[in-house]
Amino acid sequence: MSSEDLERYESEAELSLFREYRDVVAMFRYVVETDRRAYLANEVTRLSKPGAEMLEYELVDAWVWDTYRQSRFLKRVTISTTRGVTVEELPDREI
Repeated sequence: MSSEDLERYESEAELSLFREYRDVVAMFRYVVETDRRAYLANEVTRLSKPGAEMLEYELVDAWVWDTYRQSRFLKRVTISTTRGVTVEELPDREI
């Protein structure tokens, strides 16, 4: 596989992931971003205490932005990081 083929494959995978995100974002209430990943979730709970060095959050009914993951829909996931976590509530959408 040439570097050009690999680049084309990665571009197509990223475009496919973006399209999937666009299709599923309306199903979720929150966007959660870490230094490594982005998630959509319907429930976000902070597990760590304020001021703790390790930040921990639990997400329920989530979707993860990861190009190479077989299944991006997750029932429950725990995020642990020493870096920042951003949680944003998405605006209500009219159906």
